[in-house]
Amino acid sequence: MDDQAAAIQATIQPFLAGTLGIRLTSVTKEGVTAELLVRDEICTVPGVCHGGALMAFADQLGAVGTSVHLPPGAGQTTIESKTNFYRPGIAGTTLTAECRPVNLGRRLHTWQTNIRGADGKLVAQVTQTQMVLEG
Repeated sequence: MDDQAAAIQATIQPFLAGTLGIRLTSVTKEGVTAELLVRDEICTVPGVCHGGALMAFADQLGAVGTSVHLPPGAGQTTIESKTNFYRPGIAGTTLTAECRPVNLGRRLHTWQTNIRGADGKLVAQVTQTQMVLEG
């Protein structure tokens, strides 16, 4: 975990990210990477990660990515998110995610997150748009 990821991890840990078990591994202006251990508590049926948990995982990464681009005093909110599910996230395995910017405008940031299983295969792809809120 790089220094920026560690600092942001400490900030988000008390909230949903900590509840889900999201672990940031790298945070740069070029993107965010993270891991998520699929535990039974975030599964929808025995052994299969809930789609909402996958969406929340990606949403958190897009928000983190936007946060490193915000001007002082600005905030953000997700205004759109689209998810494609390709295969299940299996309980007991660790999913990895890579979130990269698609567009970084003055008011809107769009991010795409690829979530992969332990085998490296694509589990889900999420595209989301964050609105920059002026302070």
